[in-house]
Amino acid sequence: MKSLNSEQQAAVKQIERPLLVLAGAGSGKTRVITEKIAYLVRQGLPARHIAALTFTNKAAREMQSRVSKLLHGTQSHGLRVSTFHSLGLDILRKEHKSLGYKAAITLFDEYDKLIVLKSLLAQKTGDYDAKQVEQFAAKIGQWKNAFLTPEQAIAVETLPLNIEIAQVYADYTRCLLAYNAVDFDDLILKPVLLFQANPDVLTKWQNRIRYLLVDEYQDTNLTQYQLVKLLVGTLAKFTVVGDDDQSIYAWRGAQPENLAQLQHDFPRLEVIKLEQNYRSTGRILKVANQLIANNPHVFEKRLWSQLEHGEALRVLAHKNDEVEAMQVVSEIMHHKLMKQTHYKDYAILYRGNHQSRLFEQVLRERNVPYFISGGTSFFAYAEVKDVLSYLRLLSNHEDDAAFLRIVNTPRREIGATTLEKLGAYARERQVSLFAACGEMGLSTRLHDAPRLRLQQFHDWILQKTASLNSVSNKIELINELLDQMGYSAYLREDSASRETAERRIKNVQELLAWLQRMVEKQTADGDEFSLTELVAKVMLLDILERNREDEVNDEISLMTLHAAKGLEFPHVFLIGVEEKILPHQNSIDADSIEEERRLAYVGITRAQRTCTLSYCTHRKQRGILEECLPSRFLDELPAEDLQYAGRKLSREEIKQNLENLRKACDEEEL
Repeated sequence: MKSLNSEQQAAVKQIERPLLVLAGAGSGKTRVITEKIAYLVRQGLPARHIAALTFTNKAAREMQSRVSKLLHGTQSHGLRVSTFHSLGLDILRKEHKSLGYKAAITLFDEYDKLIVLKSLLAQKTGDYDAKQVEQFAAKIGQWKNAFLTPEQAIAVETLPLNIEIAQVYADYTRCLLAYNAVDFDDLILKPVLLFQANPDVLTKWQNRIRYLLVDEYQDTNLTQYQLVKLLVGTLAKFTVVGDDDQSIYAWRGAQPENLAQLQHDFPRLEVIKLEQNYRSTGRILKVANQLIANNPHVFEKRLWSQLEHGEALRVLAHKNDEVEAMQVVSEIMHHKLMKQTHYKDYAILYRGNHQSRLFEQVLRERNVPYFISGGTSFFAYAEVKDVLSYLRLLSNHEDDAAFLRIVNTPRREIGATTLEKLGAYARERQVSLFAACGEMGLSTRLHDAPRLRLQQFHDWILQKTASLNSVSNKIELINELLDQMGYSAYLREDSASRETAERRIKNVQELLAWLQRMVEKQTADGDEFSLTELVAKVMLLDILERNREDEVNDEISLMTLHAAKGLEFPHVFLIGVEEKILPHQNSIDADSIEEERRLAYVGITRAQRTCTLSYCTHRKQRGILEECLPSRFLDELPAEDLQYAGRKLSREEIKQNLENLRKACDEEEL
């Protein structure tokens, strides 16, 4: 630990009292956490009794990798480094009986959640609006993150719409239990409710996790805070690391107030500040400090650096967003040529995903490699997941998640009530949902019409499974299966526009063509290709595509400010620094500018050497060219540290640029 500064060392060695580490951007917080895990093990605490929690799988993998380099042999055996939600899922699967679930709990994604809510609303009102379904889903998620059960939501709400949503929340919760399923927010809420109702189960997990470390604590919501409080108990053996200046997830329930709440709930809490930044030049930090000083603070801190003072932050103004995209890309290409850098040294950051479109277009036209972080995976499209769910159920009749996704896709008049009763029956019989459809005993729970619809679906899947196992051209049969059930017609009916429907149909065709190539390649190698193997390969490719962000190629990074948190780049271009974009119009209307300022602060502090801020005087909005105002945040920055475009180069800079250009030309000739 000799290379740690004095504050970092103090944070590592404090293990007797609850600890809050206020870690500014680039101050080495991940290193403090990993060094502390190693320190705890060397002090005699077995790794199996230590848990470190963060918010993304990527962050957890990075932390695990660093710890493995500090501990040797069996020292790290049993160490838990995971996301909050992974821990929650582990608790639910191990304690499923206490919650009234059977084994193999199914995890619903957001699309699955919307499907159930659509069914409930259609059953309740006879119709539903897509925006209404999303509104209900968002509100239910907010209640779960605020630690409100359906009963509590019904009791506290007074607005008629919220009371209606709370009642649907109760129906939705009952449905999930019948399906033996949980959604993403349940992964935190249900363990908290379980621990509160079962002290013995809580004691078991407190004995299992004897020291808890939490990263990005400012991003915790109320339910996550409750989980932490329960796990650490009265002994309060924990370290949480956070930065209220980087709290940018209020829209999903994050409460930076949780940092201050620790002082009330744990009077013995010690606070250590990490203010030395190892990432950025002094000038970038000076600008960032002055910007964020306009926000109110519970804990005061000021970043500083021993690195060089650095270049002024450049501010570029453009007449419209098309010019902005062309000019920023030109700036990057010119800078790369002059400074002999790599494409991977550059990041283009923006407030909303829609801002990337013009930049992608210009980058493609100029053959510049780029990567969009957080873009939609091909496997994440609903229509692709539908087809893959059919394949999953055809290859494994025990796959409840696949069954629930497709049993009413396309619509087969199998509603939420029918599925709820089916789920309850299957749970009592301890069989899969698919198997339950074929049992005679189901007639005691369902009327003939819904039972026959389930029976027909069950028999049809069995027939198709037999056919798939007997024919050589499996993909052709899958095509026939989709035609038989009118899947293309369903997509046209389910899509908001003809263009959207055609795009979704094209995605299905692309998936089937790709699967056909996989089968042909396998058979060309002389191997039998079973449907089970095909599905397994597709699922693996899905996982690999999701992990694509871990690859480091020579590409310009394009990402939102939210996605950029935790990353760093030598050269950052922050675009769209305008009123109504940064800060966003919604935040202006809600008078919640503080979080927008934190977003701008996060963007600036991603930069190591240079930071360029860009805005337009006019921008196309819904096809109309509208006038734009520069962001108020620009006025909050120190003028002496900004350089507006148009400055003449010095003789030395011109000379250096010519020398770099000559070198680049010589290398191309070689």
